[in-house]
Amino acid sequence: MIENTFVHIQGVGIKTERKIWQQGISSWKDFMSHNGTVVSRAMDSLIRLELEDSICNRDNIGYFAKRLPASDSWRLFEPFQKKIAYLDIETSGDFSRDMITVIGLFDGKEMQSFVCGRNLQDFEIAVSSYDLLVTYNGAGFDLPVIRSCFPNISLPAGHIDLRFLLSRLGYKGGLKKIEKDFGIIRDTSIDGLSGFEAVQLWDAFTWGDKDALELLIRYNAADVINLQPLMETGYRMMKKSIFDSYSY
Repeated sequence: MIENTFVHIQGVGIKTERKIWQQGISSWKDFMSHNGTVVSRAMDSLIRLELEDSICNRDNIGYFAKRLPASDSWRLFEPFQKKIAYLDIETSGDFSRDMITVIGLFDGKEMQSFVCGRNLQDFEIAVSSYDLLVTYNGAGFDLPVIRSCFPNISLPAGHIDLRFLLSRLGYKGGLKKIEKDFGIIRDTSIDGLSGFEAVQLWDAFTWGDKDALELLIRYNAADVINLQPLMETGYRMMKKSIFDSYSY
């Protein structure tokens, strides 16, 4: 998808990108080899210069993450999924001094849980192994809280917030509701638990209930692991929807 993309170029929006595609120019290679005028002579020259830069930076996620509109960050998924991590956090629920209690990180194979008072400090090194993060509402909650907790952290250059991608596809509401919309079923031990109850589980753990922490970790792990099928399905649906809206 990234090599079909032109909206990362300044001055090229969705309408111009579709105009390019509709002329049978579906990739950077097509544009660079095209002899006629595509948009205008001046704009074509600018696009060609930008595409030369894009080709040189093809494997540099930071280059595209900075240039893509936030609404189109989903395009980063396919080309950079080899170094992807799905992320979700739990907090103390105290909005005046919100504390991270658990961070879940899943790379498609391994699930890692970082717990306050145990190994939370290890998260900063662990997350540095990835190029792309996928969250649900992470732009508004998870990532700001993480940056507050780890002031010197260097998070991956790429970030896809599934809340915005799925909203564009017509799926709105909380993560649990959307999971059900996609037919994702949670284990009975955690099905029905909410963020408010996650806070209560942490409180119960601090009062001495060790089982409460194990339940909280399983709850968080489901939040994280279930992001993968949502991302994969959402990506396919969005890609199909934009390509089906016209013909080459």
